Amino acid sequence: MKKVKIVLIISVFVVYSFLSNASAQTGIDIETGLVFTGYNDVRIPGNTGTLFSLSDDLSAKEKIFYRIRINHSFGNRHDISVLYAPLTIVSSGIFTDNVIFEGVLFQSGRDVEADYKFNSYRLTYRYDIIKRDKLEFGIGFTAKIRDAKIALRSGGIESIKTNVGFVPILNFRLLWNVKDNLGVLLYGDALAAPQGRAEDVLMALQYKVNEKVTLKGGYRILEGGADNDEVYSFALFNYAVLGVTFKL
Repeated sequence: MKKVKIVLIISVFVVYSFLSNASAQTGIDIETGLVFTGYNDVRIPGNTGTLFSLSDDLSAKEKIFYRIRINHSFGNRHDISVLYAPLTIVSSGIFTDNVIFEGVLFQSGRDVEADYKFNSYRLTYRYDIIKRDKLEFGIGFTAKIRDAKIALRSGGIESIKTNVGFVPILNFRLLWNVKDNLGVLLYGDALAAPQGRAEDVLMALQYKVNEKVTLKGGYRILEGGADNDEVYSFALFNYAVLGVTFKL
């Protein structure tokens, strides 16, 4: 986690240094709303643990979430941004079968509480291929650092699996301006590989209040995971999103 904070601080410093020396447009994008678990299947270790679900075998609670993005557009078609997207979901219930998680046995019939954390720190660059009054479309690259943790507790027994890693992802943005102040936005990061996959996609309506403030509301899907000897973990989360963008 310390390494994640260091990388995030460096990323913010680099972006801020660039912004302070460039005459362009900077904005702060804030999102909030509710996040619901679709599925969350886990087996750790990936080749010897017990497969169980944090949403079916246990009950996952919905959660109020927030995300903060600082973005900067320059040269008319270029955009760079830094995102902080924390996520922690708490599940609880009783396993109907014994579960071996990270080498620890959790017996059936006993109360279990689980934490699923998947914090995301991202640095994104995107280039707008199309830049028109009615239509904007751009593609780019996201450097993502994930700070993940799955923890099980039952009585005095606890087992925790943590993982901090770097993931390169493709970024895209499509904006259709239906009217001068109303648009349809499709924005996301996504990539699939033999080691796993990751998708984080938002579809929203956005309303331009004035030159400084834009509101949005829509649906976000966050899905992905990995399958290897160390870990098998695939999850899907549904977000009901409200957001606002302030141009500085």
